[in-house]
Amino acid sequence: MGKRVFIAGLGLIGGSLALAVKKEHPQAQITGFDINNRVVKTALSLDVIDRSCSSLEEGAAEADLIIIAAPVGQTVTLIGELAKLPLKKGAIITDVGSTKKSVCEAAKALNGMQVSFIGGHPMAGSHKTGVEASRLRLFENAYYIFTPYEDEEERTMIRLQNWLKGTKARFIRLTPDTHDFFAGTISHFPHIVAAGLVHELREEGKTEPVLNNLAAGGFRDITRIASASPVMWRDILLSNREVLLSLIDKWQMRMSTVRELIEKRDEDGLFRFFETAKQTRDALPVRKKGAIPSFYDLFVDVPDHPGVISDVTGILAKKEISLTNIRILETREDITGVLRLSFRTEQDLLRAKALLNDHLYDAYEAP
Repeated sequence: MGKRVFIAGLGLIGGSLALAVKKEHPQAQITGFDINNRVVKTALSLDVIDRSCSSLEEGAAEADLIIIAAPVGQTVTLIGELAKLPLKKGAIITDVGSTKKSVCEAAKALNGMQVSFIGGHPMAGSHKTGVEASRLRLFENAYYIFTPYEDEEERTMIRLQNWLKGTKARFIRLTPDTHDFFAGTISHFPHIVAAGLVHELREEGKTEPVLNNLAAGGFRDITRIASASPVMWRDILLSNREVLLSLIDKWQMRMSTVRELIEKRDEDGLFRFFETAKQTRDALPVRKKGAIPSFYDLFVDVPDHPGVISDVTGILAKKEISLTNIRILETREDITGVLRLSFRTEQDLLRAKALLNDHLYDAYEAP
């Protein structure tokens, strides 16, 4: 296996992949490139990459593995630029884009260059962005989808998986069309719905300002994915246009059906609508990473007593269990309040739950 890796794009995904490759292949030299020089300096200072380069041509010239870790639109452009460069014979090129059909179509420009392109999509992320949020375990147990050409040699696929085995992800293969349909259904379309709900709140909030305060609880939680990068999601929607147009049409039909049920006061129909949704949702896997990053939240009932929050956080701090967020959901005089503690990983959540229960706190996960 070669020893030179080039990563174009040093955000959360590119940085985390660099850490995973470095962990599994310490002998490899990892070169990073980003259009933002501050990001490059940060990546170097955090030892995410070993060296930087000033251009795509410099970084790609002798690379055995090239990872394009950029939004889909930029990825298509970068592939076009790579197709004009002298690349190392036998090099593998992959990407991390959320849609695959347009990327794989663009990669046909690499045909005849004695290099291999295999589309990739690590279905993991974080609520934090930037290279400074990079972490080794980001992809652990997540699905990592590959979309190779039908005639791609098996040994090339094995080489790429060996390069990326430090991610500890679950590798699966799909066609670009199948990937885009799956991703559109479980990731892209939900982002549209979440953003639409926030737009609705914004419009209604113009005449009823109190709505914004009321939305600080559950509404904010269920629409959290609407806070993602506008640039990234603009590119994703345009690159998965056909799938999303079809899904939107089906959604509008479903909402029309619900509207009709409400209009007719159809109690049985409405019950079935929610009952089917409940059964389907309850049957979804709980301990698996999906396309939308999970919250690892623990709820803790606490008495209305001075110092109780510092007691809870102190218990966790003594065992070096880190919190990513803490929020008071309910606290009124003379009744039990609820803390919501957010953790980076499921392992941290489970350790905290056991620890707090040992200290006689009622700690539990959301159903």
